[in-house]
Amino acid sequence: MIRTQLTGWAAVLGAGLLLSASSIATAGPYTASPGDLVAGNIVNTIDENGHATLNGFLGPQPEPFALQNDPGPGGLANVLTYSLLNPPGLTAGDLLINEPGDGLGDVVRFNPGERCTDGSLGCLVFYSATPPFDSLADTLAPPGSFYANRITLAENAAGQVIYTPVAGQPGFVAGAGAPVVYDLISDVQVPEPASLALLATGLLGFGFLRRRRKEM
Repeated sequence: MIRTQLTGWAAVLGAGLLLSASSIATAGPYTASPGDLVAGNIVNTIDENGHATLNGFLGPQPEPFALQNDPGPGGLANVLTYSLLNPPGLTAGDLLINEPGDGLGDVVRFNPGERCTDGSLGCLVFYSATPPFDSLADTLAPPGSFYANRITLAENAAGQVIYTPVAGQPGFVAGAGAPVVYDLISDVQVPEPASLALLATGLLGFGFLRRRRKEM
């Protein structure tokens, strides 16, 4: 998730690091096509707080995660890394996610040669912009450099990107036997502890007043 602040990734990257249009495939605001999430596709649903599910031929399976060092280009230490459960023929590359009006918000990286926390080969790394730190994926900066193979999409109004790579694009799985879809949930809203406590206090007070009125 990204917010409009000069201390975000836009300030860190600068115009030069955002790369030329000739080397990045760019799309406008992205919405799912009707066929993206239908039966027959293999769907990876992944957010920036350690929740991921692979829904394919064997039904829903959780995808383990850990904070690992990213071996990809310019990779950072201790970044949110998911196992894709041994994807056969995973294509390396970066998916750059723009938040409308704010520029680069997230980077989703596919590392076919990376060993994941469960011992499998082929990982997805989720970088999310900050401040503030409100998700496991948050980092102070994006990777120091990117794969030559990269694509840019914009998240939709729900803070989500539904991405179906084709052959050669980052995240394509050559031996999957069906289209692989990535349902990437970027803007995860997690209530702060203080907000939860305030809500609980309000609910308790409301219940107490109702009880008093019944007794009167």
